[in-house]
Amino acid sequence: MKDRLSRRDLLALAATSGAVLALPRWARAAEAAPAKKKVLILGGTRFLGVAIVEAALAKGWELTLFNRGKSNPGLFKGRPLEEIHGDRNVADDVKKLAGRKWDAVIDTSGYFPRQVRSAAEVLSGNVGQYVFISSISVYDAPMKAGMDETAAVARLAAGTDVDAIKDITGGNYGALKLLCEEAAEKAMPGKALNVRPGYIVGDRDGSDRFTYWPVRVRKGGEVLVAGKPADPLQFIDVRDLGDWIVRMVESGTNGVFNATGPKERLTMKAFLETCRKETKSNATFTWAPEAKLKELGLTPEADFPIWVSTEGPEAGIGDVSIARALKAGLTFRPLPETIASTLHWWDSLPEERRAKARAGLAAEKEAEVLAALKGKAPAAAPPSEVKK
Repeated sequence: MKDRLSRRDLLALAATSGAVLALPRWARAAEAAPAKKKVLILGGTRFLGVAIVEAALAKGWELTLFNRGKSNPGLFKGRPLEEIHGDRNVADDVKKLAGRKWDAVIDTSGYFPRQVRSAAEVLSGNVGQYVFISSISVYDAPMKAGMDETAAVARLAAGTDVDAIKDITGGNYGALKLLCEEAAEKAMPGKALNVRPGYIVGDRDGSDRFTYWPVRVRKGGEVLVAGKPADPLQFIDVRDLGDWIVRMVESGTNGVFNATGPKERLTMKAFLETCRKETKSNATFTWAPEAKLKELGLTPEADFPIWVSTEGPEAGIGDVSIARALKAGLTFRPLPETIASTLHWWDSLPEERRAKARAGLAAEKEAEVLAALKGKAPAAAPPSEVKK
């Protein structure tokens, strides 16, 4: 008989006798710690992909990234992960993944169902879970406040040759994402996790949609806002989404989940006032009816990013039910932290990049519209950190 029990013996004893509390500390920790995962990420070097990688590395997981190597090359140099370069649209490149085994694949870069199918065909039998990053845009219009994962979804017109579609448009984006979800589920029945985020915001958000507001409010002065103070809006910090996706993989949870936030209903007024408080700004807010802004030549939902009209066909997209995700452990950091982090990231960008923001009103246009609302000639606009 052995003089001492091995680590494996002790853990087996605990499992059969309930003697966990009598074990050494290292044995109790080993039993309690979740098993480390081996995960393949399709993408991983942009925005949400980066957040997922960081969350997974923090858990000590073994990661493999498959991408073209063109976005942020060298981003993870020196980090403990493997990178395989290839184009998922090229069959021979995807075959580089054949014969390898992973606990899960996280697909952050799928937009066409053919992309999901080709990856799933190569990985079939070699991964235990297919995580697909979809979108709340899969829901059909009219979108109603409070809609959950059972709401009607958007479909392409009957007879459409899906595999002939080469470009993503506002008219087909949601329907194509839905077909991607269905391709993942068909390839791995009962083993697909389809995540439907709304606006994803924060560090590395190249769209500048959320960023426009804290930057504009920090500048101060009179801020033009579309709609009404009580209009709802939803978004999720990219780090919160990345952390939650990793936890879902850790638990092996599958199904369909709306994944936006915050936990409690947020209004446009509350959001802007939080921006003002966080930036210690003297900004004031002038609310303009959607119809009036259109008369003045603006396209409200384009010119006022992340704000959503409560009157149009997408009226409910700013008030989607996330009850299922909350039950599955989705959590959120405080809004001021997201605002502060976003501004810190924005300020770290080169001046020429900050001078060419990709969303929101140019200072001159904002001043012109504010003057028109008051029936006055526009005053000279102050220098702006954000130009359209």
